[in-house]
Amino acid sequence: MSADQPHFQPTATYEADPASVDRVLLLYSGGLDTSVMLKWIQDHYEAEVVCLTVNLGQPGEDYGVIEAKAKQLGAVECHVVDARERFAAEFVAPAIKANAVYGNGYPLFTALGRPLIAQLAVEYARRSDCDTIAHGCTGKGNDQVRIEATVATLAPELKTIAPVRSWEMGREEEIAYARENGIPVKGGTEVAPYSIDDNLWGRSSEGRWIEDLDHAPEDDVFQLVTRPEEAPDEAETVTVGFEAGVPVSLNGERLGLVELLERAAEIGCRHGVGIVDHIEDRIVGLKVRDIYEVPAAAIVLTAHEELERLVGTIHQNQFKPALDQKWGYLVYAGLWWEPLRSDLDAYMNAVSAQVSGEIGLRLFKGSVRVVTRSSANAVYDAELATFSESGGLFDQNASPGFIEIWSLQSRMAHRLRQRGES
Repeated sequence: MSADQPHFQPTATYEADPASVDRVLLLYSGGLDTSVMLKWIQDHYEAEVVCLTVNLGQPGEDYGVIEAKAKQLGAVECHVVDARERFAAEFVAPAIKANAVYGNGYPLFTALGRPLIAQLAVEYARRSDCDTIAHGCTGKGNDQVRIEATVATLAPELKTIAPVRSWEMGREEEIAYARENGIPVKGGTEVAPYSIDDNLWGRSSEGRWIEDLDHAPEDDVFQLVTRPEEAPDEAETVTVGFEAGVPVSLNGERLGLVELLERAAEIGCRHGVGIVDHIEDRIVGLKVRDIYEVPAAAIVLTAHEELERLVGTIHQNQFKPALDQKWGYLVYAGLWWEPLRSDLDAYMNAVSAQVSGEIGLRLFKGSVRVVTRSSANAVYDAELATFSESGGLFDQNASPGFIEIWSLQSRMAHRLRQRGES
């Protein structure tokens, strides 16, 4: 710890006392914030730093370059973990079964990724004999909650530090610090126009004009999805196959979940599918605007919801959305390890046992529309669905008696109310 370190006054039991920080596991992306953090932690705490970089399907990353940069800046170790398969199987698949979105628009890709990143941080911190985990979250967002709650849950013996939350450096000060300390800055000294987070389930953009609610989206924010106006003039039909609630095939070709999501995203991007301009209630009390690009989620979740409705009874289809909403909120709020979420998973898995079949979707200039449905478990009788007088599972002449009983209370209450009014 440096001599000018102020007296430590923790507000949570898991916060690290600077005097006790010796070896830090830093969640390292290679960007400006975490690169400055890597050098700052060494200087400020006089501590060794082990870096951990997690691949969740972020497009365009060169992990060899990131690892070399970490070691150049003084990291004693740098671990690069390809966690795409684990992310898809243990986090995205349950989210699909729960039709998970927050605020009617956000499919939780960042919220799903953070507990896995934090879980890996705990694993590698223990493996590397670290006493502290450091992350680059600010004090205004949800990610600090998701990461710190995970560490506090899984590893009470580990402490956390959040330099961006405490060092009071703005973007320009960070760039100046980087230049003074020989830290390479991507793009030179130019401040990136947007704050980006992405993985194989989606991408978010914040900052710049996005914070101005009167400002319509500018084209340069869409680096993933084609603008709908520029999408092909010919529609494309995509068929998604499911087994027990999990997507297993695309256009009849059986694929692993990671590859399926990547291909679905590629098709969706081409047709301008999955753009979400979203006003969001954060758990820290702020209301914010985000621009999301979620082509894979727009396709897969639409197909899953339709197939689930096809195989479910009216009572299941009325009941499950409330549980879906609760599941999504727990994940959004950083409570992945809350027992209620795993309890809800048990119900999701029970329902999903019947969710097998295929859904065809028509993609055209930003829209996704269900056009075909097929399942051996469909609660559907083609003869009953027709207007034919013959066939079916019940005698249509029984309907009048049912109608009289079904409407009995409503008719009685209506007459009583009319009597009172008169």
